[in-house]
Amino acid sequence: MELRQLRYFVAVAEELHFRRAAERLYVAQPAVSEQIRKLEAELGVRLFDRTNRRVEMTTAGAALLDEARRVLRHAEIAQRAARNAHARAGGRMRIGYLPDSLPASVPRALGQMSTSLPGVDVAMETGPAARLIQRVRDDELDAVVTGLPAATAGLLVTSLGRQGAVVAVPATDGRSAAAAVSLRRLAPQRIVTMPRDANPAFHDTILSLCRDAAIAPDLHEAPEPRIESVLLAVASGTGPAVLPAAVADRYSVPGIRFVPLYDSDSVFESALLTRPDDDNEAVAVLQRTVAHFVNAVRARAASAGDGRPALALAG
Repeated sequence: MELRQLRYFVAVAEELHFRRAAERLYVAQPAVSEQIRKLEAELGVRLFDRTNRRVEMTTAGAALLDEARRVLRHAEIAQRAARNAHARAGGRMRIGYLPDSLPASVPRALGQMSTSLPGVDVAMETGPAARLIQRVRDDELDAVVTGLPAATAGLLVTSLGRQGAVVAVPATDGRSAAAAVSLRRLAPQRIVTMPRDANPAFHDTILSLCRDAAIAPDLHEAPEPRIESVLLAVASGTGPAVLPAAVADRYSVPGIRFVPLYDSDSVFESALLTRPDDDNEAVAVLQRTVAHFVNAVRARAASAGDGRPALALAG
C-alpha cells in the first residue's frame, strides 16, 4: 500500500467521481482508476461500486476512509517535521564564547547578520575555553570565540586581533583616575582574576607579565567564572582585578573604574574557531551560515583596527 494510492482513494471517496478526483489531483483519470484497482487487489476487497452514472463507496471503502485520512495526516506531519528540522539546521548557529574577552567585533557582526540573514537563529553559550573548543569538535557548537594559544589542531582559526588588559578598581581608589596602571603599582596587593580554566591564555599572559616585572602577586581566583563575580570581589575590597580590555566595552558597573594596564596594548589574542567544511548537504547549509558569520566578524575586526584577516587551518 502506497501513500499515493491512499491519496487517490480519499479524493475519489470525497468526490464520488473519478474525473473530478483526477482534476483535483492534477493527474489523468486512467491513472486514478489504475491505482484504485491496484489498491483493491492488494486489500482483496471492493472499495467502490461503479456504474456508468454513479460511484458509491462500499462498506469496506467507508471503513478504510477514516484510517486513510489519519495515515495521510501523520505523513504530512512527518514531512513537515523533517523540513523544519532541515531549515533549523541551516538557520540556527551555535556560538560559544569566553565570558571575559568577547571582542566588540563579534556582537557587531551578529548585528549585521540580523539584517543580512534575518532567518538565522543565533544561540550563544559561555563556558571554560577547553570545554567550548571540545564542543566545536563534537559538533555541539558551530563556532567558539576563544583566546590563543589554545588546542586548535584540525580547526579553522580566524584571528580577531589582539587586545590589551585593564585593571578594575573601586572608584574611590586613587589609581582610578590614572591614565594607566602598572603591575608594580598593584603589588603586593592581592589581584583578583577569573578562574584559570575560564580563559587559560589570558591567565597565563598575566603570569608572564608578572614574571617580566619581577613581581609575584597573590592571585585570588573569583569563586565563579563570571565577570559579575570578579567585579563584586573588587567592589567588596578583595583587591583590584586584571581583565581583558573587552570587559570595559561590555560592562559598566557603578563604583568600578577600568584603567588600562600599562604597556599591555596587545598582550592577548582572540580567535574564532570553526570546523573545516563537511561534505554532508545539511551541514553544508550550516557551514555557509557560519562562513557568513566568520566573514562578517573578520570585516568588523579589520574595520575596527583590532584584527588581522588571517584564516588558517591549524596543524
